[in-house]
Amino acid sequence: NEDFYVMYLNRGHKVLGIYPHTKGGINYTIADVRLILSVGLKIAASSIMLSHNHPSGSLKPSQADIDLTRKIKQAATMMEITLLDHIIVIPEKGEYYSFAEEGVF
Repeated sequence: NEDFYVMYLNRGHKVLGIYPHTKGGINYTIADVRLILSVGLKIAASSIMLSHNHPSGSLKPSQADIDLTRKIKQAATMMEITLLDHIIVIPEKGEYYSFAEEGVF
């Protein structure tokens, strides 16, 4: 299954918590920008990191992944929360794709 997690951090990048946002199906999961940010606001997070897996084994982000990341970044910026990265992982292979490292946002 595809799962989506959000890590919330304070100003010193200390982890405040990790939120298992959604557990999806075989091909996709749905992330809700409002829920992601509402948790961040409630715990006074200064920054967030997003992560989800690709059960397909492909590290390439879909257009939906890219659009969602940009949407979350824009909304978070309005709330003065910094999106540090969005990471796609394939735990079975020990591989990852970092949006920040690839300059996607």
